[in-house]
Amino acid sequence: MGSSKPISPFRLSSLLRSQKDPSLAFQIFLNPQNHYRYSILSYDLIITKLGRAKMIPQMELILQQLHNDTRHRVPEPLLCHVISFYARARLPSRAVQTFLSIPSFRCTPTLKSFNSLLNALLTCRRFQTITHFASRLSEFGPPNTCTYNILIRSCFFQGRTDRALELFDEMRRTNVCPDQVTFGTLIHGLCKDSRMHQAFGMKKLMIQEFKLKPCVSVYTNLMKGVCEIGELHRAFEIKDEMERNGLRLDVVVYNTLVNALFKAGRKEEALRVLEEMKESGYHWNSVTCNVMIGEFCRQKNFQEAYRILDGVEGVKPDVFGYNVVIGWLCKVGKWSEANDLVQDMPRRKCVPDVVTYRTLFDGLCRWTQFREAAIVLDEMLFKGYVPHTKSLNEFVCGLCREGNFELLSTVLSGLASRGEFCNEGIWNVLVSVVCKQEKLAAEPFKIFKALAVS
Repeated sequence: MGSSKPISPFRLSSLLRSQKDPSLAFQIFLNPQNHYRYSILSYDLIITKLGRAKMIPQMELILQQLHNDTRHRVPEPLLCHVISFYARARLPSRAVQTFLSIPSFRCTPTLKSFNSLLNALLTCRRFQTITHFASRLSEFGPPNTCTYNILIRSCFFQGRTDRALELFDEMRRTNVCPDQVTFGTLIHGLCKDSRMHQAFGMKKLMIQEFKLKPCVSVYTNLMKGVCEIGELHRAFEIKDEMERNGLRLDVVVYNTLVNALFKAGRKEEALRVLEEMKESGYHWNSVTCNVMIGEFCRQKNFQEAYRILDGVEGVKPDVFGYNVVIGWLCKVGKWSEANDLVQDMPRRKCVPDVVTYRTLFDGLCRWTQFREAAIVLDEMLFKGYVPHTKSLNEFVCGLCREGNFELLSTVLSGLASRGEFCNEGIWNVLVSVVCKQEKLAAEPFKIFKALAVS
């Protein structure tokens, strides 16, 4: 039986483009029976498919083959994509290695790949490495708008607002024109830092000097900022300005207003905004549900909160909404209902997270339900979660106060078996009981001695 007819580079590219499954595309690309010559386009297609699917080992295999295929001078944008795929996979060191190896791919690195590396490091929050490479910026030419946008964003992530503003001033001095992203980043950072006067000044500069129109997200950040400082009248002024400028209000704007109004005790106005939201064609999302759940819980109206958890508005709340209800139930002493709700979450297709377990554990301890708390603690540890150190210390202290040393021994043995018994606070509690509570000293001393030996 003769060998199959070789597939042309064009045909290979067509096959790769049409194949939705990255694993099958990988098999097609490496099929040894086809004997085709690979084109840059086919390399680009398969690397992109594998990178987007986070199939990093397979992508690296193709990348090594491309590296060794000396017929091709690899285009810089392809390597920029590889750097971004490493960022998405949270592999910053490999992103750096790829950037440094660009010359070995018969390609000259430019500001484009340098910016890709900076952005990858920002995605992975490697701020020190950003600083290191930023010192080499002159090797790749003067910074452009993209470079400054990345560096400014990095500063805000680190809480260095003043340095971000210095970079913006540097942009203007060197005639690098800021864009929508620049102003959006600056305004967002200033609002997060509650520097609202400067944020509004930046919006004015954006419009008057650079003739850029603020987008919905700029207005939303300003609205969130003024709501945080309790200036709701300015939030409505922003809403009016958006409507005058022909910007369609989105669900984030409405959620921001509703949440702020409820927190300020202006329930009727909040309900009117919700009605306006509905009339504008927007449906509730998980954030809207969480806002309403929070309000009903503040009113101790748990039946309405449960109604929203049941998806009555056509959308299921996320785990945040459940955690709010659980927290409030624990706060008012309904710890049994909180426990039942946590147990029911998987049936409701919502997976409890570390906050869920910590909230329930804290609530059970607060109401001295230590046996139930021990069960929750065991489930937490099994799932890889740990309670707050303060909560764990209070739990141990509570068991000691009750003299429930049998349960204490079981709990501490479980902690020790999982490598979690390394808390100085727990030792201090045990030592305190041994030294001060003479009537109860025998049992805790046995536990203390056994764990010290282990």
